[in-house]
Amino acid sequence: MNCQYFGKCGACIAYEGGYEHQLALKVELNRDRFKTFYQGDISVFKSPQSNYRSRSEFKIWHKEGEIHYAMNSIDKKGVLLIDECPQVSKPIFDLMPKLLKAIKENSIEFKLFGADFLSSTNGEIVASLLYHRKLDSSWSEVATKIASELNIYIIGRSRKQKVVIGQDYVTEQLNISGREFKFNYIENSFTQPNSKVNEQMIGWATKDLLYRDSDLLELYCGAGNFTIPFAKEFKRVLATEISKSSISAAKTNMSLNGVDNIAFVRMGVEEFIQALDGVREFRRMKDIDIASYDIKTIFVDPPRSGMDEATCSFASRYDSILYISCNPETLARDLELLCKTHFVVDMAVFDQFAYTHHVEMGVKLVKKESVS
Repeated sequence: MNCQYFGKCGACIAYEGGYEHQLALKVELNRDRFKTFYQGDISVFKSPQSNYRSRSEFKIWHKEGEIHYAMNSIDKKGVLLIDECPQVSKPIFDLMPKLLKAIKENSIEFKLFGADFLSSTNGEIVASLLYHRKLDSSWSEVATKIASELNIYIIGRSRKQKVVIGQDYVTEQLNISGREFKFNYIENSFTQPNSKVNEQMIGWATKDLLYRDSDLLELYCGAGNFTIPFAKEFKRVLATEISKSSISAAKTNMSLNGVDNIAFVRMGVEEFIQALDGVREFRRMKDIDIASYDIKTIFVDPPRSGMDEATCSFASRYDSILYISCNPETLARDLELLCKTHFVVDMAVFDQFAYTHHVEMGVKLVKKESVS
């Protein structure tokens, strides 16, 4: 990626030597980090070198009567004004200058402080404009005009206010090992930011699965990014997630893909374990016959904090564990516990966040007794 802001913008801090060099450093670091758990080959899944982010956030900076996009500077001392960002998807890249021009020409920049973008690979875009003022009907009229001219959806946000012009989601299509899946990605909710790496990540997770003739349990399922492809691989999937909006989106995505063998439960991990063990009864579980499930595989994709000791102990009950991690440090900590009962049989690095020090990791584990 050629970027005029390398060395100045805080978004990309691992750029020296180019893409392949930054990736090699990350891979080597994590080979060393996990060598006590796994000595086999670690699969490496690369990112496109530019235009790879389908979700992005920018400050809006006011200076001398003009407005600019801005990012934190790499030295964390103030902001850097930018005209473009080659990280973002091509549809977002092309839209950015047009949107800024339209905002200025139509005089809706007053107290505007941020612009967030969400795109699909087919060019759908939701642009969220963030304000320190209440948005009125005149703002809506102008935003509707701009949305129509630029063929986008616009969300206006201020404190306790959300104004939707068109719709608040895009529909993404992923190709997973030759199969097509559709997902509604909702503005201001978590989605994987790098679509091409996401496809590779799901493909790796659903490949060479053990116990396909049984059921899968998934914790932290979000909007069903992994759940729905997994439903094509297992008899049934029981999936939990604490976020009400994510569960609602997951059910919509299940319908979009014609899948009917998933039971989604809005419940935190601790509560779910209590329900599974019969410690407590929950009305949210009244229509689910847990005893009928034949679960041999558990899939987890926890937040950066990883799993706590109780959740690791719970996961260790199952013959096969699939773990996707956005934080290798907490993954290493959790493997200290998981590897008391399981072997690591496969590991992968996903370069979801190119030109940074961050990677996603994938680990497949099998219970020691089942391979002895």
